[in-house]
Amino acid sequence: MKKRLRKKRVLRIFTEEVRRQVVKEYETGLMSGKELCEFYGISKTSLYRWINKYSKFAEKSLKVVEMSESKEHRIKELQERVKELERAVGQKQMQIEYLEKMIDIAKEEYQIDIKKNYSIQRFGGSENIKAK
Repeated sequence: MKKRLRKKRVLRIFTEEVRRQVVKEYETGLMSGKELCEFYGISKTSLYRWINKYSKFAEKSLKVVEMSESKEHRIKELQERVKELERAVGQKQMQIEYLEKMIDIAKEEYQIDIKKNYSIQRFGGSENIKAK
């Protein structure tokens, strides 16, 4: 039978100087919270407790919110996509206005009512094909 092996918990105590250094690195943006936790081998709970205690933002009663890079990147991608779609909609709207103006000109100069000819039968592929 296999025995379950337990990880031995190691109690590590960091000096106030090290804690302040970690918080300083976090505030300056040199490393993200996740990177700091991995680099120093600390838990997220400890990191954010230190931030609340030693941060210059804590003195001013500001709340620190960290946004991961993937979320920031995703937001930028979505903003670019929105701009692209707005451009496409604008171009299509201009195209529609242009075509409507052409229809009006054709009606005035050639007395052709293009809008009336919607009942034209379609050829090729519009009918249902029966399976054999």
